[in-house]
Amino acid sequence: MDKEVSAGVRANQSAEKLLRIMEYLSMQNEPVRLIDISKALKINESTALRFLTTLIDNGYTEQDKETSRYYMTYKLCALTARITENIDLRTVIRPYMREISEMFGETVCLAIEKDMKVVYIDVLESQNSMIRSMNRIGHIAPMHCTGIGKLLLLNYSEEDIDKLIARKGLTRFTEHTAGSKWDLMQLLNTVRRDGVAYDNEECEIGARCVAVPVYDASGKVIAGISITGLASRLTDAVIEPRLESLKKIAATVSAKMGYMSLK
Repeated sequence: MDKEVSAGVRANQSAEKLLRIMEYLSMQNEPVRLIDISKALKINESTALRFLTTLIDNGYTEQDKETSRYYMTYKLCALTARITENIDLRTVIRPYMREISEMFGETVCLAIEKDMKVVYIDVLESQNSMIRSMNRIGHIAPMHCTGIGKLLLLNYSEEDIDKLIARKGLTRFTEHTAGSKWDLMQLLNTVRRDGVAYDNEECEIGARCVAVPVYDASGKVIAGISITGLASRLTDAVIEPRLESLKKIAATVSAKMGYMSLK
């Protein structure tokens, strides 16, 4: 029986098997035997062969003539490039921003990097929020003291960090702002370990935010989603019970952007 999905629509099992084969092949470092594909995906060999033949006929897969093993071509990359050119990040992420806003009852922001600065491209104000966020669409903020900025800095090498400091400096907006390269590197190590970043009154006393990353197919952080609120409201007691759900939403968004986690 076909698998049930949302809104009472039934998923097509043949399409699911085809997609599973494509995903499996894309994760392999070398061409794979038919029998290995069959065993890994629990699909009988004749069925797997039928799907592989379809993929070959349409240019998505090739078979090595000497070993008879299968591998993905770069045709999907061309499709990805076209999608990247035409897709609006805000269109994909806005529904998830609403979900996060309802979860926390606070303002939710989406931002990217441009010229070593954080640029906010979408802001969803919560009706229940007690403050009006300063993070308006088009607003620019520093990278070293914002939650999203720290996430985007995960793309930076140490040499890049040095360039950032030379060009932009590490302005201390409050007593909590990282004022040295060492302080910033320690914060980034924590962000990399935890998969989440905070602004603990580092830009403005009384304001706090928590941010999660959006990855693309290459594993690069291309954007961040943050929740902003009063530090007195957005406490650890509020954040921690919702943190795993927040990370799952971010993982879902990243998957839609082509990211495939190896974990």
